[in-house]
Amino acid sequence: MIAGLSQWSAPCPWLLDVVIIPVFARPVFLENLNKLLAADMQSVDQVIRERLHSEVVLIRQVAEYIIGGGGKRLRPALVLLSAGALDYRGSAHHTLAAVVEFIHTATLLHDDVVDESALRRGRPTANTLFGNAASVLVGDFVYSRAFQMMVNVDDMRVLRVLADATNVIAEGEVLQLMNCRNADIDEASYLQVIRYKTAKLFEAASRLGALLAGATPAVEEAMAAYGSHLGTAFQLIDDVLDYSGDAGVIGKNVGDDLAEGKPTLPLIRVIHHGRPEEAALVRGALVSGGLNDLDRVLAAIRRSGALDYTRRQAEAEVRAACSALDSIPSTQYRDFLLQLAQFAVTRTH
Repeated sequence: MIAGLSQWSAPCPWLLDVVIIPVFARPVFLENLNKLLAADMQSVDQVIRERLHSEVVLIRQVAEYIIGGGGKRLRPALVLLSAGALDYRGSAHHTLAAVVEFIHTATLLHDDVVDESALRRGRPTANTLFGNAASVLVGDFVYSRAFQMMVNVDDMRVLRVLADATNVIAEGEVLQLMNCRNADIDEASYLQVIRYKTAKLFEAASRLGALLAGATPAVEEAMAAYGSHLGTAFQLIDDVLDYSGDAGVIGKNVGDDLAEGKPTLPLIRVIHHGRPEEAALVRGALVSGGLNDLDRVLAAIRRSGALDYTRRQAEAEVRAACSALDSIPSTQYRDFLLQLAQFAVTRTH
């Protein structure tokens, strides 16, 4: 049982749309999660430091800048937690956790160039400091280094999972680009983008632990489903925070998605279910990509209940994630997977 969280440790007690982990308890959860994974994460960090090395100085500078920029390290943590939940004994999960982090890092480097982002995690983006060309090329280096590492694991199933995930993520990036400033996208199409671009790597991370542990196909699919639903929930909450968070906490400017012309679920909800004048306002702001009407857009989002709706969709994904773990043996690692799912919809950054 997690210290300080005993009253919330039952497997996803979502009888109603209620907040499971209250604000004061979140630091306790993260502190205990960090304690559980401390030794493993230290090993993962060692792998990252060793495999980021390059004789090319600029590669080291850019890669170390973005890797050292903080972040939740959720994807590598999922590899470690899923392996632990299925009683894996070995060290390959450290390498694969680093691989997953490298794939994520490469996508961030490329994303910030495509989105012309200037701020990530409260710091200037790599492309702002080093230029677009350096960010793209170092992103390519990190991608290729990840593939070198996964080949070294010498497991064709692992290679297939990560290669497929990387390809699907790229498809998601292109889908998002195609949908940029598209005010006619519907909710189903947007969820497809999320599942490709964001949730797929969560899914792969959770699946990898099952593969390493030699789990049955049914258990492997359960872990993969958990990761997919969790990743979708995380992205939906990111959508909520983009229009309700504090820039100093979320590490980027409120309204960045609107400025980039990204039709996320809160905007889609207003366009399809808001008052006609509010739908027209949001549609125009999304197409133009300007922030001149940001205050009015935020008011329309709040009045229409779009943020509450998006949060409810995230909670539904979390319920599905928790249900996927029903067949997994009850262990401390499984408890943390359940708590992580609950944390996904209560976080503030």
